[in-house]
Amino acid sequence: MEPRKGFTKKHCYLFIEVHVKRKQLVKNKTIYVCQSCGTSSPKWQGKCPACGEWNTYVEEVIAKETKQPQWRQDKGNSKSITRPLALNEITFRPESRINTHDQELNRVLGGGIMPGSLVLIGGEPGIGKSTLMLQIALMLREYKVLYVSGEESEQQIKMRADRLQEKIAAPSTTNDCYVLPETSMQIIFKQIELLQPNFVVIDSIQTLQSDYVESSAGSVSQVKECTSELMKFAKESGTPVMLIGHITKEGSIAGPKVLEHMVDTVLQFEGDRHMSYRILRTTKNRFGSTAELGIYEMTDGGLRQVTNPSEILISQREGELSGITVGASLEGNRPMLIEIQSLVSTATYGTPQRSSTGFDAKRLNMLLAVLEKRAGYRLGVQDVFLNIAGGLKVEDPAIDLAVCASIVSSFLDIPVSSRLCLAAEVGLGGEIRAVNRIENRISEAEKLGFEEIFISKFSLKGIDTKKFNITVRPYTKLEDMIADLMQ
Repeated sequence: MEPRKGFTKKHCYLFIEVHVKRKQLVKNKTIYVCQSCGTSSPKWQGKCPACGEWNTYVEEVIAKETKQPQWRQDKGNSKSITRPLALNEITFRPESRINTHDQELNRVLGGGIMPGSLVLIGGEPGIGKSTLMLQIALMLREYKVLYVSGEESEQQIKMRADRLQEKIAAPSTTNDCYVLPETSMQIIFKQIELLQPNFVVIDSIQTLQSDYVESSAGSVSQVKECTSELMKFAKESGTPVMLIGHITKEGSIAGPKVLEHMVDTVLQFEGDRHMSYRILRTTKNRFGSTAELGIYEMTDGGLRQVTNPSEILISQREGELSGITVGASLEGNRPMLIEIQSLVSTATYGTPQRSSTGFDAKRLNMLLAVLEKRAGYRLGVQDVFLNIAGGLKVEDPAIDLAVCASIVSSFLDIPVSSRLCLAAEVGLGGEIRAVNRIENRISEAEKLGFEEIFISKFSLKGIDTKKFNITVRPYTKLEDMIADLMQ
């Protein structure tokens, strides 16, 4: 077929090319993203092939063009081109950390906040995340702090700040803290450029929204885009940014898993809303240890730091009760004495119950099997309930000996002296194994007025027990320790 007169093949090709490009621009490109793990797919799927969750795919529109945020438009052309450097060419300049004036938060972060770091803190609704961040912002009197809130108004934040001011003795006239109730990333960066703060708090990352991503706030695309821009801002400007994150009903941080990979530190704020004590843990820390622990008490005037957790984890009681022992645990560099409570009773149904609060249920079953096989206690027809006092979750194997002693004490209905504590791991053969940093545990027990401590004999290598004003009793077998304890 010959083209029409005056209309060549070249014109046909140009017409087809323009028509295809126009069709591509008109059609919106969409993908389906899993709200649980962030996996994308060109079509909707009922079950995510990556994480296995059902009905988590949501349709999202892909941005047609990428633009630089407002705070980077002026710096985009002047940025120098990076090149690879040898390790001996790199000069390390240690930077001083920012003191938050909160010993618990400083300990968890590894000594303070690193300049240019991006920290994510998550926890259940009402646990105290916003209270903790506002309290830190008020105590940083020597820094200019910007508190960005996408969930509360200025009046709500002012009411909480006035309540906190009375307890931390920081008058508002001496504090350089600014509040910005906004959710648009473009407006936030514009205000940051005008204010030039030294510290930024975002409450919360799931409420922010960027104009460059065509999806609702809290979606995978929005969380990734907003976090990416905040990370670039923190690294290039050297300004630390604290992000508050929501959690799902399973207890994980809401949004894509890449959110936890992008930030420098991930903090988890735990505790029961009906109890006063809160625990701050670290699940990721590029600038310090992840084994540290911070403890707070929620009061009318905010969060109070608990400098000596052993005093709150050991209950004050009148008289001796069976089934209660004290174990010397270690959380990071902090030794703590915790109270273990057990209740052993005859099973009223066919299958005995095994319930534990704050302690691994599988490890409890293992210790019960050791007590029955190695020590001869018939616990197969007994209901066993175990509780760690204070709402604390303990994973230190050094409390195995205290758990065994508590169970036997309740089973025989013989109380254990309240001036005695235990610190050792129990093996499957009934042997009492050594634990690390036993000197710190003994010193903590001595400081709190305990008279005796039961440990493993293998923990005494290179340790002079004469320097302690507490009786150290070493053992190698579980049955020998129980026999002496139940006399």
